[in-house]
Amino acid sequence: MAAVQQQQAMQKNTLYVGGLADEVNESILHAAFIPFGDIKDVKTPLDQANQKHRSFGFVTFLEREDASAAMDNMDGAELYGRVLTVNYALPEKIKGGEQGWAAHPLWADADTWFERQQQEKEILKIQAENKAAMETAEELHRKKLAQDRQGEMEEDTEVKDDPMARAEADALSHDNPQ
Repeated sequence: MAAVQQQQAMQKNTLYVGGLADEVNESILHAAFIPFGDIKDVKTPLDQANQKHRSFGFVTFLEREDASAAMDNMDGAELYGRVLTVNYALPEKIKGGEQGWAAHPLWADADTWFERQQQEKEILKIQAENKAAMETAEELHRKKLAQDRQGEMEEDTEVKDDPMARAEADALSHDNPQ
């Protein structure tokens, strides 16, 4: 969460500058924006094919207020005969990445994703084993209860059918009146 807040705070200090002429380099871009405040960083991403900038760049100010002033004053201004577009920079995202930031390659989350999948499978397996064990224990408990009830019924039947047991039970009940 702190990294996201830090990233958002940095976004307010970083400006996207579009519409740059081919002659503009990082030092010229720095010189154009330095009147508005202290600059932390200037970047002009290069096109890999021709090693020239892609007609846009990023200027990061130390103070948020300086970035705001630069945007207000430089959006629509001319630099080397081209009209600039200046806005707050947005973070670049990759589709499918769990973290979403372009600083992480798409496959960076693959190992943690696989580990989470394995953990989830293991958890489901343990839950299924626990459920089966509980069902087995409940079934054994039901059988034991049924056997106990059956044993009680047999004892009652034995007393009723056995004349000696009946006489003994009668004698005990006469000796111990309740």
